Amino acid sequence: MIKNIKEIVIASHNEGKVKEIKSLLKPLGFKIYSAKKFEINEPVENGKTFRENSLIKSKNASLKSGIPSIADDSGLCILSLNNDPGIYSARWAGKSKNFDLAMKKIEHKMTRNQLLNKSSRKAFFCCALSIYFPNNDFRVFEGKKYGHIQFPALGKNGFGYDPIFVPNGYRKTFGEMNFDYKERISHRAIAFRKMKKFLQTYKF
Repeated sequence: MIKNIKEIVIASHNEGKVKEIKSLLKPLGFKIYSAKKFEINEPVENGKTFRENSLIKSKNASLKSGIPSIADDSGLCILSLNNDPGIYSARWAGKSKNFDLAMKKIEHKMTRNQLLNKSSRKAFFCCALSIYFPNNDFRVFEGKKYGHIQFPALGKNGFGYDPIFVPNGYRKTFGEMNFDYKERISHRAIAFRKMKKFLQTYKF
């Protein structure tokens, strides 16, 4: 057990994201809650970067729950689309969170602009993972995973844009990978390893 921190709330209503963060936190011995347990609303994410949006969410959850909160803001950035959908990755899926629709939007946009050649499909996932404390202390850790997008979408093991993203050095999409394996190599895992080092020395 890491000293002085016993409980953490995950500031997300995305079940896939909550599952992944819970799995990453489990070895550290925290009692973990989701934002839903405290009936915490989803704040307006009006930041201009992943970092800013992550902090908006973790601050909101921490101050309303009274315990440390972890929030993730992440997205898919496609270089040939000026890093879109980027911080608007969730918005491309609409209010219904339909990522099948979002992936079709990307495919349509790239097809229309003749951007489906190999060099135009370069992309990366970015994750800004923040932890906010009730005493207004906070830290943000960033992780990136580079690769390319592919169509058609393949795999049902992930969530969001996982079925169209193939990380460098692999042939399978995140959506085709075993959850536990993807969890070890993802952009979120990279950010989490940085956070873990911080948590092991933090005195709350």
